[in-house]
Amino acid sequence: MISVNEARKILAENLTRGGSVEIQVSEAAGYVVYRDIVSPADVPAFDNSAMDGYALAWGKNRESWTVVVEIPAGSAKNFRLSEGEAARIFTGSPMPEGADTVIPQEQIERTGNIIQYTLPGFGTGANVRYKGTQIRTGELMMQRGTLLSAGGVGLLASVGFATVEVFAPPVLSVIVTGSELRTPGEPLTHGAIFDSNSPMLKAALNRLGVRKIYTSRVADNEPELRKNIEKELNKSDVVIISGGISVGDYDFVKTSLAGLGVKELFYKVKQRPGKPIFAGKLENKWVFALPGNPASVLSCFSHYVKPCIRYFMGHNNVWNPDITLPLAEDSIKKKGLTFFMKAYTENGKVHLAEGQQSFNLIAFSKADCFAELPEDVDFVEAGTSVNIYFL
Repeated sequence: MISVNEARKILAENLTRGGSVEIQVSEAAGYVVYRDIVSPADVPAFDNSAMDGYALAWGKNRESWTVVVEIPAGSAKNFRLSEGEAARIFTGSPMPEGADTVIPQEQIERTGNIIQYTLPGFGTGANVRYKGTQIRTGELMMQRGTLLSAGGVGLLASVGFATVEVFAPPVLSVIVTGSELRTPGEPLTHGAIFDSNSPMLKAALNRLGVRKIYTSRVADNEPELRKNIEKELNKSDVVIISGGISVGDYDFVKTSLAGLGVKELFYKVKQRPGKPIFAGKLENKWVFALPGNPASVLSCFSHYVKPCIRYFMGHNNVWNPDITLPLAEDSIKKKGLTFFMKAYTENGKVHLAEGQQSFNLIAFSKADCFAELPEDVDFVEAGTSVNIYFL
């Protein structure tokens, strides 16, 4: 049995990047840019006004101008101003030829078509956004590996991109095992339980941007399980199996994987919850077999599966905690195991939630993270900074 850090190191040595996919820019937030992007246009594409006001040729010895035209935003006409002339202009309106300055409307006195400006401290070029001042055609706009935010989406749209090439999410299969499982909405007979793992995993995957997810449920039958795993391996980049990975009489996952030629990277980690976790590869395909208890499933997914998927999708630093926070209260734990505790953040501290058992989901009504308590201690004092991984 290996430590959490050893498990992470093994996975880190086997990480692989995915390919690329072209998606709509409007749907690209959260994805990672696949290749360098250069601007196809100057932004702004033309000199334009930064505010509502009057465009004119600034002269220190002139205090009045005659308004000869009004230029709304979006105007396609070209205007030229002569000496002493001004244009009524609006934010985003193209600057007329012969003008080099915009005076805000609230700083102007207007009588008929005559405007006056007498305040000190003004200068040529004020309130004008010049062509190409944001970026010029051919300049590098985004590097490969850039994580697209809503602002990045806006930047791409501002230069005319309708689509963008990003790291493709993996095709993924979720297999839940257990003869006792029923789909939520079905009648629940004595001895049966609802399957919470596949909806939970699908929700977690959707948050990562994974959209193509095959789900299946298999009874505790070794030939059927092996056939199902083989089918899912043939069509997916990542296969996640929940349940059947321990050492009970009806736990057939590990032997099925070995029979299919899946290379074991590790099996069992010194942690709570989720000790009987399996990670393996078949060529470039990932296989993760997680315990069946729901809290164990989500914990193992968050700390091992999620980083591998994020790296596949172009992210870096995938093993780093999201933040560190001081523990709000003392915690006693078993030395020799890393504890991943259901927790919630409040007022700059992390609080451990009630209901830490691996089968217990009630804590997730409030929990927003896992708090990592280190392996080599049996007591963590309040105020100690611990690693936090948001759900």
